[in-house]
Amino acid sequence: MSRRTRTRSSDRSSRSGSSSRSGRSRSGSGSGSGAETPGAVEVPRTPAAKAPDGTGHDELRDLAVGIAQQAAGLVRRLRVDGVSVAATKTSDIDIVTEADRASEAHVRDLLARLRPDDAVVGEEDDERPGTSGVRWVLDPVDGTVNFFYGIPEYAVSLAVQVAEGPVGSGGPASAVEPAEYRTVAGAVVNIATGSVHEAYLDGGARRDGVPLQVRETVPLAQRLVRTGFSYDAAQRERQAQALVALLPRVRDVRRMGSCALDLCAVAAGEADAYVEEGTHLWDHAAGLLVASEAGARAELLPGAGGRDLVLCGPADGFDELLAAVRDAGYLATDAAASPTGE
Repeated sequence: MSRRTRTRSSDRSSRSGSSSRSGRSRSGSGSGSGAETPGAVEVPRTPAAKAPDGTGHDELRDLAVGIAQQAAGLVRRLRVDGVSVAATKTSDIDIVTEADRASEAHVRDLLARLRPDDAVVGEEDDERPGTSGVRWVLDPVDGTVNFFYGIPEYAVSLAVQVAEGPVGSGGPASAVEPAEYRTVAGAVVNIATGSVHEAYLDGGARRDGVPLQVRETVPLAQRLVRTGFSYDAAQRERQAQALVALLPRVRDVRRMGSCALDLCAVAAGEADAYVEEGTHLWDHAAGLLVASEAGARAELLPGAGGRDLVLCGPADGFDELLAAVRDAGYLATDAAASPTGE
């Protein structure tokens, strides 16, 4: 069964668009061995679509993988020398390390040389406008607190989006911000382990060369849910209250500390759902594509705290998950009865 899933983000008016599939496995042509999961069926694929500048989505995926791997290697080397906190952001516990900054600077430098006309959005620095209709969305270390403590669950997340609106043609000074973007390729590299999750639109998702497939749908009471918490104390209190209401209805809940890797866990069948309010575009852009290409349905919904809430799980059974999340109090009271999307 194949479904088309598109998710809308109010963060910079961006959208992640990807196919949602269930019940089949796929193979790709990017990095990795290309080995298939046991019992996987080879499914013919249509040629990769192209970005506005003519670059294939599969080529952009390959470039994202290579750049993300380079950044991950840099962060690993820096950790050997020790971790230092460079600054805090939204609160005293929302830390930025020197490795975050070095990783982002390295990726931006590579993109400036390889793709000088593309826009770049990153967590640690200002947006760089572009004129090509292609935009890169970067989280240089997703899971910084894990990195700080040495918990091996932190990643470089790099997504590639294409504009669905006008772009400028006279350089950055005249660039026009497009109304919408669609995510067409992405890579999430676990820095600690080196594991690579990658996907491109309609091309399937893989981890270290092995096609990914979401777990078969099980009753809500047997679903393992991943989640995360805000750095804002009031928001954390609301999230905890909703979690207390949801927990008795599911198998259990895990809080691992990296949105990007949580979404990839859903893609790999290592979790049945992911829910969190307050993530940013760079946190979820690449992971949502990986999950969707592995058969998940993903939605951005208005959360109870006034921020976008990411909800992701296998396409089959998603409506039951959505109802449980709404009943638990995760969503705004005026949220639409159906998932947000086009």
